Amino acid sequence: MIRTFRSALFLTAACFALPVAAQTPPTQAWPQNRPPTQATPPAQPAQPATPPSTGAAATPPAAGGPLGSAAPIPLPQWFVDIDVNKKGEVTRADFLKYRMKSFESLDANKDNKLSVEEFIKVVEPPVTPADAPGLPPLEERRTRAKAEFQNLDTNRDGFVDRGEAEALVHSEFNNYDTDRDNKITEPEVRLIIQRSLQREAAERQQAEARRRQGMMTLNEFIDMQLRQGDELDKNKDGKISSQDYLAMAGPADGPQAKNLLPFDMRKQIAMRKFAEIDTNKDGQIDRVELTAHALKQFLEMDLNKDRFISEEEFKKAQEAEAAKIRAIVQTMMPAQQPAQPRPAQPQPRGGQPGGPAPAPAGPPPGLPQGTR
Repeated sequence: MIRTFRSALFLTAACFALPVAAQTPPTQAWPQNRPPTQATPPAQPAQPATPPSTGAAATPPAAGGPLGSAAPIPLPQWFVDIDVNKKGEVTRADFLKYRMKSFESLDANKDNKLSVEEFIKVVEPPVTPADAPGLPPLEERRTRAKAEFQNLDTNRDGFVDRGEAEALVHSEFNNYDTDRDNKITEPEVRLIIQRSLQREAAERQQAEARRRQGMMTLNEFIDMQLRQGDELDKNKDGKISSQDYLAMAGPADGPQAKNLLPFDMRKQIAMRKFAEIDTNKDGQIDRVELTAHALKQFLEMDLNKDRFISEEEFKKAQEAEAAKIRAIVQTMMPAQQPAQPRPAQPQPRGGQPGGPAPAPAGPPPGLPQGTR
């Protein structure tokens, strides 16, 4: 459904610009303020690859044990770690103490609050193993961690303090404590995990159904943008130089340049888009910047906030981009010079014989303008 902009004149430079994410993909990090989830097919339910200190799920069930089978849902690793006496329950106080270990380990200067620099350590080794399967590149993880930090910093003072962290831990505990007795029991945690797996399986089915109807998900959109970026990356170093990006301006001359804007104008438009994506202004677009830009664009395109881009939303984004480019082009057009009056043609004395008398050029001499 989604087509590139290369075939459209004023969208040439916007190949990467259309929205990627309103929603920031969740950081695999502390604190985990939601029940564990996973994205594997329901035939092999598994927990996300979260750092051990965050309370990641325990060993996934064996293959062939789908939901609804006799095999019990395994307990998450945090439950096993906390319930050392095998009572089959975890109290609120023990859960809080266990979860806050991560906060304390990240709080390098022990001032009971985390700066963004301290917080992003959660996605770096050794907290997040570098060899974890399916792990995004480090810089991309840092970018997403910074976005997560903004969500956790509820009072917007530039820090995640202990109170904010504890509030999130209590919220997570409440997700599991369904009977509100300040204890999480084995049946409660198994039920929550099972429901989470079922919900995600239903969401995957819904996403697949909508994809078949011509809709695009955030991940598909990001992948599309990254693939297009790879095509521009001529030396395959993972970065797009301004010279690489000029390919978006199209041909300078020849049959393919027919009916296009002047090449110099197209170059200026392309460089404006390049500067918009190159947020650190180092003269190159890396995959982190491209991913962040794609996320931003996706959120803008997703007008009904259903986490999909429909063909109608895509067309509206194209129209908006075209209008923006037209406005830019208008500023580039040279100002029109006012028309110069033609000099009067000399007439022979007495007028042309047999010709019509010339029309008066204005009011009679001596009368002020507008008094006739």
